[in-house]
Amino acid sequence: MKVVLLQDVKGLGRKGEVKEVADGYARNFLLPRGLAREATPAVLRQLQQQEAARQRRAQQELAQARAVAQRLEGQTVEVRARAGENGRLFGSVTSQDVAEALQRAFGVKVDRKRVELPEPLRQVGSYGVALRLHPEVTCHITVTVRPEA
Repeated sequence: MKVVLLQDVKGLGRKGEVKEVADGYARNFLLPRGLAREATPAVLRQLQQQEAARQRRAQQELAQARAVAQRLEGQTVEVRARAGENGRLFGSVTSQDVAEALQRAFGVKVDRKRVELPEPLRQVGSYGVALRLHPEVTCHITVTVRPEA
């Protein structure tokens, strides 16, 4: 019997795959537990439509990430922080601070988890920072940390 898996099944396959299984395995285990549905033509059509919609969403996300990367690539964003003598900050500048500065300066909302800082910035100065906007799209900006006036 052909079935469409609704969840990952160990030893059989992943969600969304169409598998040929023994009739008894399908009737007595997979179907009653809601792990699979019989692969009728209507179910297969629905599966194809869901896959097409998922691919369209992925393409849109990639296009949006590329547009944002093109806009931000090479830009400089300024972050102000309290600093003492010798340019040492009271506290540090984190990825959250960089994300908020990008929002203020360019109107681009970037998740703080997408800002790749090896460690928080603790000195006044300029730093190169990578933004991983999508698994396939990375851009580089400069973060300038200045003391508050």
